[in-house]
Amino acid sequence: MSSSAPHQTIGLTTISRTVASLAVGVVHTVERAVVGPTRIRTAQGNAWEAICADRARADQRAALNQLVAELAAARTRDQQPVS
Repeated sequence: MSSSAPHQTIGLTTISRTVASLAVGVVHTVERAVVGPTRIRTAQGNAWEAICADRARADQRAALNQLVAELAAARTRDQQPVS
């Protein structure tokens, strides 16, 4: 009874996946050791930080737009002829 099972070889993608998996494990372990288990970054935490950063940029942009509008209004007031 001979079965001809396919001969499996280790390819470049298998090695890359293995190295990537080990690297993720090492990073996760180091992060847990350095910052503690309660401060580990999560996808939800990353998303919240991105939302906060977007809001901060929007606030800064609004403040800058307000300043530009005030400067433009002051300039037009100064340039109007006095009767």
